[in-house]
Amino acid sequence: MLNEREIESCYLGQFIPVHYHHNMLMDQNRMNAFQGAIAHTVRPGMKVLELGGGTGVLSFFAAQQADKVYCVEFNPDLVQEARRFLAQNPNGHKVEVIHADAFDYLPPEPVDVVICEMIHVAMLREKQVAVIEAFKQRYLERFGGPLPIFMPEAVVMAVQPLQQDYSFHGYYAPIVQFQDTAVAYAGTALLAQPAVYSVLDFAEPVDSLIAWRGNFTVEQDGTLNALRFVTKNVLSIVQERGTTIDWLNHYMTLPLARPLEVVAGDVVEVSFQYRAGGSIPSLQAAIRTSLVFDEAEAMVPAGMRTVEFA
Repeated sequence: MLNEREIESCYLGQFIPVHYHHNMLMDQNRMNAFQGAIAHTVRPGMKVLELGGGTGVLSFFAAQQADKVYCVEFNPDLVQEARRFLAQNPNGHKVEVIHADAFDYLPPEPVDVVICEMIHVAMLREKQVAVIEAFKQRYLERFGGPLPIFMPEAVVMAVQPLQQDYSFHGYYAPIVQFQDTAVAYAGTALLAQPAVYSVLDFAEPVDSLIAWRGNFTVEQDGTLNALRFVTKNVLSIVQERGTTIDWLNHYMTLPLARPLEVVAGDVVEVSFQYRAGGSIPSLQAAIRTSLVFDEAEAMVPAGMRTVEFA
């Protein structure tokens, strides 16, 4: 019998079928960014831990430089496949694939780098924050400081108001969408510039509660019926060049329960809160939008805004 946490882990995507990992291996943005960041961060002689190793590809990248890599995976099917794949790749012998829960695992020795890619847009669904924060506590109790370098080092999240077309061959279906960041979609109109609502720095304590309230100035007339959530993962900071190696998740577009008709110049207030690792519906239910400045109303002469009856 599965315990409560194991049931939740299955629901939250920890047991993604092996064949779906092909999509992750084919994601060039993800693969290029992690390969570059790992090559920059991991040095010869280092010890590396990967939490949530999947097929083992990120551990493979680390093994090209590290002396030892501990690759922790909870899905027994993926444990078997990762071991099989790594045995067929250069330096795969440096990787020890361990069947364990990332919430509980500690390596037998201190490590220099911790790679954890339990990342979903807006830090929803997957348990990145909870796993990293629990690991920090266990690691400090066992080994003391300093903490290892975490990859990603930080996550920057932003939100943007949209007009989104939800007509599919004449069938109206306002549904959650994930969009490629490199594609301009004809049915998506950007109504205002994005605003950063949270920055998570994994070198510091991270609160799982994410809450934000802010205003947008509308740039074009339309119907505000969706919010786009943007998540940029800062995988590695390249201090010598003053740059970062980033991985941008697919955009997540959430339909609003109550669309707003807006014109250029309107100011819209948006607020929401949710917990990292929570469900997409939990965020949707928390979203509130309201018009705080009506450009059309402001253009009406003051004497015409009210009607008095004798």
